Amino acid sequence: MECSKLKLLLFLAMASTLVVVSMCEKTAMKNKGECTFPAIFNFGDSNSDTGGFSATFGQARLPHGETFFHSPAGRYCDGRLVIDFIAQSLGLPYLHGYLDAIGSNFSHGANFATAGSTVRPQNTTLHQSGFSPISLNIQFYEFNDFHQRSQIIRNKGNSVFKELLPKGDYFSKALYTFDIGQNDITAGFFLNMSTDEVKATIPDVLDQFTTVVKDIYEQGGRYFWIHNTGPVGCLPYVMDRVLITAGQVDKVGCGSPFNKVAQFFNQKLKEVVVHLRKKLAHAVITYVDVYSVKYDLISHATKHGFEHPLRACCGHGGKYNYNMHISCGGNVTIKGKHVLVGKACKDPSVAINWDGVHYTEAANKWVFDRIVDGSYSDPPTPLKMACH
Repeated sequence: MECSKLKLLLFLAMASTLVVVSMCEKTAMKNKGECTFPAIFNFGDSNSDTGGFSATFGQARLPHGETFFHSPAGRYCDGRLVIDFIAQSLGLPYLHGYLDAIGSNFSHGANFATAGSTVRPQNTTLHQSGFSPISLNIQFYEFNDFHQRSQIIRNKGNSVFKELLPKGDYFSKALYTFDIGQNDITAGFFLNMSTDEVKATIPDVLDQFTTVVKDIYEQGGRYFWIHNTGPVGCLPYVMDRVLITAGQVDKVGCGSPFNKVAQFFNQKLKEVVVHLRKKLAHAVITYVDVYSVKYDLISHATKHGFEHPLRACCGHGGKYNYNMHISCGGNVTIKGKHVLVGKACKDPSVAINWDGVHYTEAANKWVFDRIVDGSYSDPPTPLKMACH
């Protein structure tokens, strides 16, 4: 009996210590003051592409962009993405795609993400696989070129370019954001690879990711905000295209094998972040668990004010309102006339999935609201403190 009491007292003492330490850490963080990021440089895929793919391969047509921009805006969404809310929260303008030459202003950063991008080069054309040829290493080459040439042009003294390009010191003070890896996983599934075979590719994927982060660090980048990958097994374009058995579907309706691979990727990505912190002495790297946030949203959709979590808002036909041959905004020809069949649902604000692949603006905002305070970050650092 006395032994049990002693164990209880020890447990309570340890718990109290952890609470005190946590409170001290939060107080110390608050005392440091908020960061002032003058720019954001983003790398990724369609989850954060704000115009790169559209500028290269053709605009994403309506109803993409209908909710917020009221016209196509280079985003595969009805409105804004998580990266848009990040920029807005930091008091910065929405990022223009680096590849978008029309009307772009890069004074506060640039977005190198393109829809369909992977970390590893796929060695296939866009038409063969649906994946962008602009892999993460290419995005870094673009950044490197932008970094060097923007300063050469600024130094020529032309006031027009000075207003459109970032100052030299912005590159060391900027926040570098990453949201990429989903397509590396799904590419394997679409090639009929087993889950073990897809897992076997992940070390190489993350080696290449590590190289890019180190290269940016060598160019002066210090502050990194890295999202892990979401629950790909809950996305209609995966569930519709890859066969699984009824026993492989979880209680929410998602494909467990696909999500387990995503979780494995995230586990290894977190290990990479720990490694990078040791190697890059002056870097501040925040790992953000968007997987947990998105899975919570999907698995408790009604509780959070959403409906039909596994059904695309914009699409056509089938169990998930998704058809890979008739995408959101897609037409069919009937008696010589083009008829829109890839229509948006009546109320995207209660939908989670936009087009079978991407999230709605409402879902993106919900996700952002939960990651901004550091609750899902390692370390638990709020966005505005991610320079400490």
